[in-house]
Amino acid sequence: MYPLTEINARRMDAPAFPITEAEPLMIEELGADQEAEVIAFLGERPGHTFGMTGFIRRNGLVSSHNLGSFYACRDRAGQLQGVAMIGRYILFETRSDAAIKAFAHLAQDCRNAHMLLGEQGEVETFWRYYADGGQSPRLYGREYLFEQRWPVEVKQGVPGLRLATMDDLDLIVPAHAQIAFDESGIDPLQVAPEGFRKRCARRIEMGQSWVLVENGRLLFKAEVVTDTPETIYLEGIWVDPLERGKDIGSRCMSQLSRSFLMRSSSVCVLVNERFKSAQAFYKKAGFKFISHYDTIFLKLQVH
Repeated sequence: MYPLTEINARRMDAPAFPITEAEPLMIEELGADQEAEVIAFLGERPGHTFGMTGFIRRNGLVSSHNLGSFYACRDRAGQLQGVAMIGRYILFETRSDAAIKAFAHLAQDCRNAHMLLGEQGEVETFWRYYADGGQSPRLYGREYLFEQRWPVEVKQGVPGLRLATMDDLDLIVPAHAQIAFDESGIDPLQVAPEGFRKRCARRIEMGQSWVLVENGRLLFKAEVVTDTPETIYLEGIWVDPLERGKDIGSRCMSQLSRSFLMRSSSVCVLVNERFKSAQAFYKKAGFKFISHYDTIFLKLQVH
């Protein structure tokens, strides 16, 4: 829905590790013994590396649950210039355009990617190097990164808000599938229902899913994707359509945010540019705009 521009935007808050195109860069697939180094690298910008950090904290650097592999881009001295996860999802964090180019060329060999996500300028740079030999775009989207820090408005408590159990799975799956469809235009229950259900179940098992259920009806849910002392990233936030505008969603979010900010510096969410009511919801809850992100959903290759 949004054309990629030819702007080569540079992050102003990235640490300064200059590198030129002439300097050779080395790409390597990362192993489990390199996890501490990668976490430290991603920790330099925790507010923007929540995606990869979440996968690593949850599953480890090497795991089939990541649905892909992690790669490092190093300079001649062996110093990290970038880290990327390439598989079903393409995520990356770099210190130079040269590293973005190296990851983009590597990602061209992956033919089953579902989505590319990153800060707006970085995705534009990645796409210039990736487009000719990579998968075709299916859908473009613009996301807003919102962040909340103290203070958080205290609202009426929600006593029934709790971590989900496996008994809630049949309520969570269709709600989460609706969110995925609204974002991507693909219904995961039509494409890969068993795998989608397993991923929802695993989040419940790992204590990532929060729900409010009354009389067998799901009223609210939220998923904790990343949980670190620096940031807690939430996704899959859903309010029963019949309850929207009745303050139940804002009360649940207030309660969760106050709880999470007791152990983390910030809570953040990504909100699609098209979802104006969701943006108003988070702004009213005290979330502040941080930056633009781009999402490119990719066409799967047919063999």
